[in-house]
Amino acid sequence: MKDYQYFVYITTNPEKTVLYIGVTNDLGVRIQQHFDNRGNPKTFAGKYYCYKLLYFEEYADIEEAIAREKQLKGITRKKKEALIATQNPNWNFLLV
Repeated sequence: MKDYQYFVYITTNPEKTVLYIGVTNDLGVRIQQHFDNRGNPKTFAGKYYCYKLLYFEEYADIEEAIAREKQLKGITRKKKEALIATQNPNWNFLLV
């Protein structure tokens, strides 16, 4: 049986003014999709140019990853900023 990896991630725009939270099983491909989709007004991440990776968590179970995504989407921006700072205090753009 194949082991799967799932990622809950937070991206931002180049100015770091907007945060986007998502879940994927291929972080590199997903970040590239966000980059390719930048400026697209039909999606939140595209509309606000959220293609710069700031933070991610890895999970083996998709249900757990989805639950965490929903949890993070429900917290305040201040709490999201504090979470990002636990692993990326300078808010450097991460490479996948």
